[in-house]
Amino acid sequence: MPRIVLTSFGSYGDVNPYIGLGLALKARGHAPVLAMPAVYREMVEAEGLEFRGVRPDLPIDDHGLTQRIMDPYRGTEVIFKELILPGLRASYEDLRAAVEGADLLVTHPATMAGPVVAEQSGRPWASSVLAPMSFFSACDPVVPPPAPWLHGLLRRSPWASRMFLRITHRVTRPWAEPVQRFRESLGLPRGANPILEGQHSPHLVLAMFSRLLAEPQHDWPAHVTVTGPVLYNGAAAPELSAELERFLSAGPPPIVFTLGTSAVEAAGSFFEVSARVARRMGCRAVLLIGRHAKNRPAALGPDVLATEHAPHATLFPRAAAIVHQGGVGTTHQALAAGKPTLIVPHAHDQPDNAMRVARLGVSRTLYPRRYTERAVLAALRELLSDPRYAARAADAARAVREEPGATAACDALERLLTGASGHRARFSAGRVVEAR
Repeated sequence: MPRIVLTSFGSYGDVNPYIGLGLALKARGHAPVLAMPAVYREMVEAEGLEFRGVRPDLPIDDHGLTQRIMDPYRGTEVIFKELILPGLRASYEDLRAAVEGADLLVTHPATMAGPVVAEQSGRPWASSVLAPMSFFSACDPVVPPPAPWLHGLLRRSPWASRMFLRITHRVTRPWAEPVQRFRESLGLPRGANPILEGQHSPHLVLAMFSRLLAEPQHDWPAHVTVTGPVLYNGAAAPELSAELERFLSAGPPPIVFTLGTSAVEAAGSFFEVSARVARRMGCRAVLLIGRHAKNRPAALGPDVLATEHAPHATLFPRAAAIVHQGGVGTTHQALAAGKPTLIVPHAHDQPDNAMRVARLGVSRTLYPRRYTERAVLAALRELLSDPRYAARAADAARAVREEPGATAACDALERLLTGASGHRARFSAGRVVEAR
């Protein structure tokens, strides 16, 4: 039974695909190990998968830190400088222990220690990304969170797109310097920028997102396999609470308002405005407000239900429309549900995901600073009254549900493990040295 270590770091949107992939690998006779922050232990072990804790732990009760992480200007810098890089050595030690006896390591873009462990130990290594933004393509430019308006220029001008990437390298180089110094302390040479091109394995890169969001570009890394999304969302058939089930059964489909598990910590007036919009439209609504009471609107009314959370895979198909933050996990669940969406992107890959869904013709985008009653009313009325949104959303859902997802990822990992001739490839210092 090949032992395959899957490591990830971040919110549920960063972790769920790897649990889904772990379940698929286990069903095919492999021995997957989920190596990630301790907060996910119970969730992983409930699925019968082996868990190994990897520091740093997630400070889920540090509300101020979460708000800084969701800042569109400095949020990504905060993640690296305050969360990931200070714990780099501890992360390396934990992950090095987790891969002892393993046949393969699969990394996430934020697991800075992963490529170092692979190279130092000579373990076979595949990297993965969950959103197209991780490729930072000049051919398919990203939407920069601090300046979404810049995307139009980048799309029109290849020169501007290349210049933007050079600036991105210059800005992130100091963030990555602790990784370079750590490599040197282990006797390894300085590598490519681990936040950008250095995150990608030279052997296999799993692009675990829908081809609806991006098609392969010639400036992507070598050996990319676009698998489609792994749509794990908890148990195989996650159930809704009795309260939510009663509400859904009591009337027409509601509009669902959610900010996922990270942006919900920086909700501001989002839920208050959403409740007022639902009342003015005469629509039923479900608000997924998270665990903070401050997110509960002062007045709800009989047609608005506020609840802490609910499995998106079960709730979204029963919605009339979905308003969400644009995290890639939520985005894929909304696409699979086949409902029109209004995306309210905060930071990181969310503005880029919002752009990609909007160009499919199934969604509109409204940034948090413009999330007012008037603007939300106009957007939702257009989404619900124009039948083209519903028709295109239904087409997108069929396409997403037909993508192989975990099956394609398992196939690619098995090919990497066995090599073209069916025998195990031998690796040394992160490079294939023999495959026969």
